[in-house]
Amino acid sequence: MERLIHVSGIGSDPASSAPYIASRGRGEIAVRQGFPGAIVVRPAVMFGPDDAFLTTVARLLRILPVYPMFGWGETKLQPVYVDDVAEGITRVLAGAGGDAASYEFAGPRVCTYQELVRTVAARIKVRPRLVPLPFALWRILAAGAEFLPGPPLTRNQVALMQRDNIASADCPGLSSLDIAATEIETLVSAVMDRS
Repeated sequence: MERLIHVSGIGSDPASSAPYIASRGRGEIAVRQGFPGAIVVRPAVMFGPDDAFLTTVARLLRILPVYPMFGWGETKLQPVYVDDVAEGITRVLAGAGGDAASYEFAGPRVCTYQELVRTVAARIKVRPRLVPLPFALWRILAAGAEFLPGPPLTRNQVALMQRDNIASADCPGLSSLDIAATEIETLVSAVMDRS
């Protein structure tokens, strides 16, 4: 039996004022219209070796004595290990999980962005001073950074950090596929050891 899986992201919303988030939501709609039996997988923010988020946080923590946070660092995250997401997709393709039309894959624990930064800092043995920066300033910085080759920051990233990135209780996740999601401390250690 043929299956189509569309990988989107938690928080996709066609009505969002953020173009990136809205385009992901419209993408889900287009896939469902073109392929009515498609299965949508929405992962939370994913981490793994050489990712664009966790390894960047670690690199900046190592070189900056003052670490600028997105807002007050209160955005809630439920980070998921990329290997867990890959295993989940493999099991969905194999027909596990019944007839669910969508899944949200996330880690086992919700933490704030500030808690995540502190976890990474403790793992790499640094003690930065965390300084909140308003999202309006981040948007200005990102607009300028986008002119650089391989921009270190984009407005899409800022928009994503303004919204909680946690799984809905109404949508099946990794546990429905008998996958024990990797704990955040294990995840941070695995990524830091390989970065």
